[in-house]
Amino acid sequence: MSSLTLAVGRPTLADKVFSRSIATDLVLIAAGAALTAVAAQIAVPLWPVPITGQTLAVLLVGVFLGATRGAASLALYAVLGIVGLPVFSDASSGWHVVAGPTGGYIIGFVFAAAFTGWLAQREWDRKPVWAFLAFLVGSVIPFAFGLPWLAAALGNLGLDNSLGAVLQSGLYPFILGGVIKAALGAGIISLAWFGVRRRDARAESSAE
Repeated sequence: MSSLTLAVGRPTLADKVFSRSIATDLVLIAAGAALTAVAAQIAVPLWPVPITGQTLAVLLVGVFLGATRGAASLALYAVLGIVGLPVFSDASSGWHVVAGPTGGYIIGFVFAAAFTGWLAQREWDRKPVWAFLAFLVGSVIPFAFGLPWLAAALGNLGLDNSLGAVLQSGLYPFILGGVIKAALGAGIISLAWFGVRRRDARAESSAE
């Protein structure tokens, strides 16, 4: 296994599936950005913040790749959108999207992927309950960035940016979906680990 890698710290699920190398890391980082772009198009068109599949993709990328590669993947996603690729929700792009009401969530994605990746490197993703908690905590992080940003953006537009208005448009509609996404993400990761363990067990038995 190559020691040249962009990954920092303990191995994650990605390292159980692929050998560590810079080339592999670059492919995985790009794939994570692509997955997030696709998930962004799965949307319920609300204004100012649509409900999308992005958060689930962000957390899966973080848990699968770990802190460093996960953050790099979501940073790449943001940059691609800023320079003009239609990767944001509703196939939008450009700096104005990040400067608008949803920009804080996009920035928060980078930190959410980093944090859930950090938890995965401490084996929070190995058991379903802990994986669910990791996804649940990770899903809060975009709101920590997104809500203040949303308040500022609404104020700049001359719209109501009181605490109640911001929570009503930027938090409350997403709570139930966030719990469902956390459960779904934990289920996906748990199944992936189950598959890896079965593969390893078969390899060990055939080597005996």
